Amino acid sequence: MAGTPSTGRRERLRIETTAEIKRTALELMRSGGPDAITLRAIAREMGMTANAIYGYFATRDDLVTALVADVYTALADALDAAWAASAQDAPARRIQAWAHAFRGWALANPEGFRLIYGDPVPGYRAPEGGAAPDAARRVCVGIAALADTAWDGAAGAGAGAGAGAGDGFGWEDFDPGLLDKVRPAFPALPPAGVALALRIWGHLHGLVVLEVYGHLRAQTSAPDKLFRAELTQLTRSLGLQD
Repeated sequence: MAGTPSTGRRERLRIETTAEIKRTALELMRSGGPDAITLRAIAREMGMTANAIYGYFATRDDLVTALVADVYTALADALDAAWAASAQDAPARRIQAWAHAFRGWALANPEGFRLIYGDPVPGYRAPEGGAAPDAARRVCVGIAALADTAWDGAAGAGAGAGAGAGDGFGWEDFDPGLLDKVRPAFPALPPAGVALALRIWGHLHGLVVLEVYGHLRAQTSAPDKLFRAELTQLTRSLGLQD
């Protein structure tokens, strides 16, 4: 029992230092891109010795894996929360709620977004199965849920043609890994519905990428208005009403 308080302090210090290492890595990425994430550079920024930081992360890849797991899980949590809070009987608003949560998280966490969806860290090799398999599955299922909601909502409104545009797809058109995530969650969604999920993803992801990377800055002072207009057009094209 005598050693418990000291052990507790050491554990708290380790948790705090680990969190600081991760924050410093993202700050270096912000200023210098993914090339800047090195354990030695982080140690310099934090006033640590190189040997000391290796006591927290044995390799740079271990740190990157931990970062990806953290940010991907945070994104999945934000999207799941927005989806759960949206009204099930309002498909257009459900899609919009998820989309705004995606954009909001990306703008609040641009380095995390870039780490997941943008700049690869040179030489990084993710562990088998990926750095954050559960979060990746949750986000993938969330995107499929948008298509499933659009499919059911458009059909219920007698406007299934909008959601089903681009039919002619078969299961062989999709990656088996994608289908392993989507089909158990939405067994009634046909191949055209999976294609719809990817089309919706393209609409939402494209504008967010442009905004996160600063490409919209010189073109518009109202990127939020542009995003809302795109969402409105998307849901109406699917036969859904606001």
